[in-house]
Amino acid sequence: MALHQVSGRWKFGLLLAVLTAALWATLPVALKIALVAVDPMTLTWFRFVFAAVGLGAWLAWRGKLVAFRQLERGRWLLLSVAALMLIGNYVLYLFGLAYTTPANAQLLIQLAPLLMAVGGIVVFREKFRGGQWLGLAILLAGLCLFYRDQLRQLSADPDYVRGSLLIVIAAVVWAVYALIQKQLLLRLGSPLILVFIYAVASVALWPFADTGRLAELNATQWFALLYCALNTLGAYGAFAEALAHWEASRVSLVLAITPLLTL
Repeated sequence: MALHQVSGRWKFGLLLAVLTAALWATLPVALKIALVAVDPMTLTWFRFVFAAVGLGAWLAWRGKLVAFRQLERGRWLLLSVAALMLIGNYVLYLFGLAYTTPANAQLLIQLAPLLMAVGGIVVFREKFRGGQWLGLAILLAGLCLFYRDQLRQLSADPDYVRGSLLIVIAAVVWAVYALIQKQLLLRLGSPLILVFIYAVASVALWPFADTGRLAELNATQWFALLYCALNTLGAYGAFAEALAHWEASRVSLVLAITPLLTL
């Protein structure tokens, strides 16, 4: 099977990866504020609906949606799996965040880009130089030290255990999504991939959303909710385009600096 090859515009890919990291670094606090008023399912559904409508309208205006007509069955299957993985990531992360702190969740989720880096090397046969291997080793060592310290809290707080486990699972399914997304770039542009995922997620989560809760939000909570929705459009759009121009393993290392931006 042919594998996706990057465009080679690595500087543009680096810029997009940094933008993605910066947007994701600001997300946990906004999520925590919004979760005071709405449950995780409703919050996730709103983010996907907002993104689906906004991106879908833009693609329809440009006449880009017709590209789906030429997609073969295998690509539709990959698209569906990618959608399920991203839905799982969003929901699991939010449920985990309800039991732990934004700082802890943001650090634990860094397993995701590290797993994506490994996937880029194994699946897409990307090459690492000596300095890049050193950087990856330092990140792994830092996370291992962090996780060792967390074990002391895990034994004392059952909710902390539950939240941390959910965040780790969210990281695993996100890495699967990211690698599938990269392969899909072989036939579809990143906006088309994302609008399909957003639309599927909007429909799948609709039965579980308590839309009536949205009317009870105050101004601060609405601001946090809208920021989360805009963050979905900006961060995932930048991330998808970064994968088109730069290797997944390199993008993942940039994303791994996200915790530093939250300090």
